[in-house]
Amino acid sequence: MEKLSVAIATFNEEENIEGCLSTVVGWADEIVVADGGSTDKTVETAKKLGARIILTDNPPIFHINKQKAINACSGEWILQLDADERVTPELKKEIEKVIIDEIPINGYWIPRKNFFLGRFLTKGGQYPDYTLRLYRRGKGYLPCKSVHEQAVVDGEIGYLKNPLIHMADPTFSRYLVRFDRYTNLLAKEIKASFAQKSAMANFFEAINWLMVKSVWWFLLTFFRHKGFMDSWQGFLFSFFSSLRFPVAFIKSLREVK
Repeated sequence: MEKLSVAIATFNEEENIEGCLSTVVGWADEIVVADGGSTDKTVETAKKLGARIILTDNPPIFHINKQKAINACSGEWILQLDADERVTPELKKEIEKVIIDEIPINGYWIPRKNFFLGRFLTKGGQYPDYTLRLYRRGKGYLPCKSVHEQAVVDGEIGYLKNPLIHMADPTFSRYLVRFDRYTNLLAKEIKASFAQKSAMANFFEAINWLMVKSVWWFLLTFFRHKGFMDSWQGFLFSFFSSLRFPVAFIKSLREVK
């Protein structure tokens, strides 16, 4: 049995996939990529780097394809990555140690450094951005219900110290693409939630989404969590991430595709 599998879901990640896979090729025992019908060179590049490809559709909740990749892994341990993430040499060494040691832990939270418009965010609640990505095969899975959900692990969970590099938003245009995708998904969740409530409850909830959540998030990230220490990038991140609440609500008033 292979010791470590890497599971990745992709869709038109030509610009990112080589950078991601190059950090695990020759290190991981197996790389499994579930591709949702990319029209660029994502699949071609992944194949050249030795990945096993699963061709599938492209569901709105991308975790579904991540889970397909996870299910196809044969390693004793699974490291789930996104195409815009990179595994550092320090993180590799730490992962090697924990999967070799006979420790009764079934999963690990990994801190993540998020790259935003030219710098890694260190404040605003963005570091350490812990994400549950390493788990024993059969002990971890994704519920596939929400875009920002974490994996669920059966058993004890530990923490790693070395960060995973997340090249999330090197350009503002990429940020806007991701912003549009996530607010569309959030709009669908809002729409479903409002369908189950009374008109009066929905009135107050609308105010909450249009104003309260947005103001609260900006104050929390920019002031309480010192996002201002990340210069103008910290301001833009706090401001635009706070806008996701009213934008998603407005989108929920129409049919979201």
